[in-house]
Amino acid sequence: MRMQSEKRKIRVLVVDDSAVMRKMIPSLLEQDGDLEVVATAIDGDFALNKIDQLKPDVVTLDIDMPRMDGLTALSHIVSKHAIPVIMLSSLTTRGAALTMKALEIGAVDFICKPKAIAQVGEMAGELVSKIKAAARHKMVPMSVTPAVRRTTARKKPLAVPGLASGGIVAIGASSGGPHALRYMLPRIPADFGAGIVIVQHMPESFTAMFAQWLDEICEVEVREARDGDLIAPGIALIAPGNAHVKVRKRANGGEVTVEKGSLVNGHMPSVDVLFKTVAEEYGNQAIALLMTGMGSDGAEGLGLIKQSGGRTVAQDKDSCAIFGMPRVAIEKGYAEKVVPLADLASYLISAVGKADCLEVTGYGERR
Repeated sequence: MRMQSEKRKIRVLVVDDSAVMRKMIPSLLEQDGDLEVVATAIDGDFALNKIDQLKPDVVTLDIDMPRMDGLTALSHIVSKHAIPVIMLSSLTTRGAALTMKALEIGAVDFICKPKAIAQVGEMAGELVSKIKAAARHKMVPMSVTPAVRRTTARKKPLAVPGLASGGIVAIGASSGGPHALRYMLPRIPADFGAGIVIVQHMPESFTAMFAQWLDEICEVEVREARDGDLIAPGIALIAPGNAHVKVRKRANGGEVTVEKGSLVNGHMPSVDVLFKTVAEEYGNQAIALLMTGMGSDGAEGLGLIKQSGGRTVAQDKDSCAIFGMPRVAIEKGYAEKVVPLADLASYLISAVGKADCLEVTGYGERR
């Protein structure tokens, strides 16, 4: 009697011009029984040939390579093959700019290479998780941003009573967050009635570039948060990498504080750090949204916001790249609403309203 066939492994192509990385990355990946490295390639040109031959499920793609670099190869892969790609980037400002470009072209995610070869093993868990998430990713063309980019000057929203003048929308995201935020934030209008503060798990050299990347396509102003920045309608503040962001109420409104500290839930910035202060300072004037990401950061903070009378929302499983952070919050009963990515902007607009709406009653209700 023949034994039942084993579960099919995820077939991975590793593309890197470094011989050391072409040896180490497959070694790390194949320690996981669900993954199989079917080949390696020294540059984008070799990679395209091997994709034609081997039809891998996922490609890990270095950005800086001779002959054909990662961005050129990525453009070919996206246009000719429905294969998810994870970029491997350097922890530099140039690396951040190229990574944002890769995400715009169609890479599903990225991971940063450690500065020292001896630290490569430390990225194994994150890379394996992202490859598995990428293998589940549906490569279906979707309008990530509105058809027309912002070309007109932003209008300063009017302050009005209620949530629209003194409220906050706090957002936490991790793996898959850049794409999710790039889909959602451009759908928030310039006259959105609350300030937005976002923690996206991302390295220090990446967050300023990420904010600029979003600002170019959003009606609201998006920028990296600085200590003392005001929380105001029409502005979205991105927590800088390698620092925690907290909020506090002042007589003239809310502001953010940016401070170094220790890792919380393995992260700095941490969503829980932000959400905890949002619960303490804003109470029922807060809406908190927990989006796609690995781990559990933000779940307990979401519970504190719910306990303090604020509204709590989680992105649904089907639209998450990685259903980790939202899943924990949902299972604990901390998320009052579970909403697909495609509907999150509409939910927030209905829940908060625009700056000229005097009263908001809930999702889909306004008077």
